[in-house]
Amino acid sequence: MRTIIFGTYDTAMHPRIATIAEGLAARGFDVTECNIPLGLTTADRVDMLAKPWKVGGLVARLASRWLGLAAQARGLSKHGLGRPDVVVVGYLGHFDVHLARLLYRRGKVPIVLDHLISAANTAKDRRLDGGLKTKLLRLIDAAALRAADIVVVDTEEHLEIVPEKYRSKAVVVHVGAPAPWHEAAAELSVGTEPSGDTESSGDPGGPLKVVFYGLYTPLQGTPVIGEALGRLAGTPIEVTMIGRGQDEAETKRAAAANQSVRWLDWVPAAELPALVAAHDVCLGIFGTGDKALRVVPNKVFQGAAAGCAVITSDTAPQRRVLGDGAVLVPPGDPAALADALRRLADDREALLKLRHAARQLAAERFTPEQVVGPLTDRLVPPHAGA
Repeated sequence: MRTIIFGTYDTAMHPRIATIAEGLAARGFDVTECNIPLGLTTADRVDMLAKPWKVGGLVARLASRWLGLAAQARGLSKHGLGRPDVVVVGYLGHFDVHLARLLYRRGKVPIVLDHLISAANTAKDRRLDGGLKTKLLRLIDAAALRAADIVVVDTEEHLEIVPEKYRSKAVVVHVGAPAPWHEAAAELSVGTEPSGDTESSGDPGGPLKVVFYGLYTPLQGTPVIGEALGRLAGTPIEVTMIGRGQDEAETKRAAAANQSVRWLDWVPAAELPALVAAHDVCLGIFGTGDKALRVVPNKVFQGAAAGCAVITSDTAPQRRVLGDGAVLVPPGDPAALADALRRLADDREALLKLRHAARQLAAERFTPEQVVGPLTDRLVPPHAGA
């Protein structure tokens, strides 16, 4: 099937759509991109809710990108692509889906919206919901869902909160991890059965190496990580914290007693898989809000693919997806997180087994080709080729 991946998405900030594109290509779809990144982060967009006078800048920027996307779409048609069989609108495509609908007529080309999570719920997680803002965001969500023929979400819990009138066209596609994350583990020879000398765990007598990366949103629960790190001061555990964001200052205050924490503003997307793979443990999320209880974050999939042991919160979706392939601790519990890290620092055999289990799970279930299965079944029903 001729497939266009469409919109103002940015795979460096949100790799989700890259995973979908890679998975479709692996399953034999002829994939072409029509993409001009908007150049605004999720935080930038959310900031506009607090500062509505900035919305004009968003509209102007979006209009310029849309002109470019329309020109790209015409160019693809002139260069032999013709009418695609399907158009997939990348994450944060609440507005892009309407342009896709204008360019590709309803009934002729199915439009897939990678909805992932709603705008209204994102604002709620960032503590910017309420009143007219929430009503407006719900209208934006509903309009985007109405414009799409197929709606992609990431967990069963997010499927359940899709309005009932649109739920029949929704499908669950786990976030997964694109190829560079799996390749990073392979390059470090991670993923074989633990034997004491084949895994890249560093010096067995050296410190446990732990990494977290993210935007310090309430969903991620980074103050919980910070408090856990404060409790671990003086232990043989070295931690790299990557990113900046809303809860950064609170996290640093909570971890201030621990001098074995390295703080990095960010790492280029192309370099992140190798950096994460060089650690023993990748931390997931630990927030207690509604959204935190519904997601399985990209860092969980990516950390497992990179060959790290994964520690994250014990929530229904993460328990269902990870099973025994991760250490699960109660959300919002810094003492439990600190204890889990101490145990892995003290028991390197258990660490190696957990790393192997995570890597094996990622290889079997988190590759792009695996995670897009439910979407390809919707696009090409199994009986279609019979």
